[in-house]
Amino acid sequence: MLNNPETSNIKKAIRTAIEKNEIPGANLLIFKNGKEVFYHEDGLASREEQLPIRRDTIFRLFSMTKPITAAAAMILTERGKIDLYEPVGRYLEGFRNQLVEENGTLVPANREMRIKDLLNMTSGLLYGGEGKAGKAAEAVYREIDEKLLTENALNTIEIANRLGKCPLAFHPGDFWAYGTSADVLAAVIEAVSGMKYGEFLKKEIFEPLGMKDTGFYVPAEKKGRLANTYGADDEKGLTLYTGNNLGVIQNMDREPAYEAGGAGLVSTIDDYARFSLMLMNGGSLEGVSILHPRTVAYMTSKSLTAEQYKGMEPWLELEGHSYGSLMRVMTDTTKAGTIGSPLEYGWDGWLGCYFANCPVDNLNFLFMTQKTDAGTMEITRKLRNIIISSCSE
Repeated sequence: MLNNPETSNIKKAIRTAIEKNEIPGANLLIFKNGKEVFYHEDGLASREEQLPIRRDTIFRLFSMTKPITAAAAMILTERGKIDLYEPVGRYLEGFRNQLVEENGTLVPANREMRIKDLLNMTSGLLYGGEGKAGKAAEAVYREIDEKLLTENALNTIEIANRLGKCPLAFHPGDFWAYGTSADVLAAVIEAVSGMKYGEFLKKEIFEPLGMKDTGFYVPAEKKGRLANTYGADDEKGLTLYTGNNLGVIQNMDREPAYEAGGAGLVSTIDDYARFSLMLMNGGSLEGVSILHPRTVAYMTSKSLTAEQYKGMEPWLELEGHSYGSLMRVMTDTTKAGTIGSPLEYGWDGWLGCYFANCPVDNLNFLFMTQKTDAGTMEITRKLRNIIISSCSE
C-alpha cells in the first residue's frame, strides 16, 4: 500500500515536473479496493491569474473522451439497438461504396466498414498524414476549423459523412491505425438513438453516475474552473495555448455543433473517477447500473488479431499492450516500458489527462493536466511506476 515514502515520492515527482516546465500543474487521484486512498494537487490552472489547480478544476479530456464513447456504444449493443457487425454505411451515407488507398491508387474496399472496426481502430480512418487518406482527412479538419465558430459550423453527422468519403488507409479490418473512428462512432450513436450525442451521454452515463461537470462545453457559471492549456517553448518554457484542435473549441464557451466522440469532452478528476470506478465495478456504481458485467469484460479485453496488431508495434510507449474498445489493454507486463498490472486498461489525452484501471490489483488512478502534445508523458510513467509497484501488494 501507499506509505509515506511513496506519497512523498509522488509529490516530489509532480513538483519536479512543474519546476522543469514539463507541466503547469496537475492533480492525481488513487483508489484501492474501490476506496480513495490518496489525492494530491499541485501547480497552476492559470499561470496568468495565478489560480491553483483544485479538485474541482475542469480539464479538456481530448482522447480520454474515447472510452466514454466506447461505453455508449456498448449500451446500445447490450440493448440490441446495434450489432457490431453492422456496416457503418447503414447509418451514415458517407460510408457507402468506400475507396481504399492501395499502392498510390484508389480501389474499392474489400468489404464494408463495420461498427466493430470503429471500436477497435481497424477502420482505415486517419487523423491526417501522408498519402491520399491522410491528406483527405486533413482537408476535412481544415473545413471544420474554417466553419467552427460560424453559424455554418458542421455537426457530428455531417463531419462523419465527410470523413467517410475520404479514402481509407487500408481495407477495413486489415490493420490498426489511430484515427477518427471514435468520432464516427459518436455519429452512429446519434443516428441510432435519435438524440444529439451529448444528450445521449447526459441521459445514459453522466446524470446516472452524478458526473455533473462533464460535457461538451463549460457553462458560464463554471468557466472560472476551466484550466488553461499550455504548450512547450524551448526558450520560454510553457506558453499559453489558445488554438482549436481536432474541431474542439478551445474556449469551451458554447454548445458546439460538433460533439467529437474522440476528443470533445471536459471533465473533473472526480467526475471521470466515477466513470472509471463504474467500469472497475463491472458496470455499476453505488446501485446505479450502466452496463452489465459481461459487457464490461468484453469492452476491456484486447480485440486485435496478430495482423492488426502490427499497426501498433511502432507505438513504442505501448509495448506490452494491445487494443480494444478505444482503450489500451495490457497483455504482457514483461514487455511494457513501465511497471504494469496484468489485464490493466485505460487511455490518455492530447493534453495529458490519463487513467488506468487495474482489475487484478483492485487499483485505479487518474492524472489530470493541460499540456499540448502530452499523451502519456515522462511524469505519467514515473507516477505509474510508483503507484503500481506499491499498490499491487
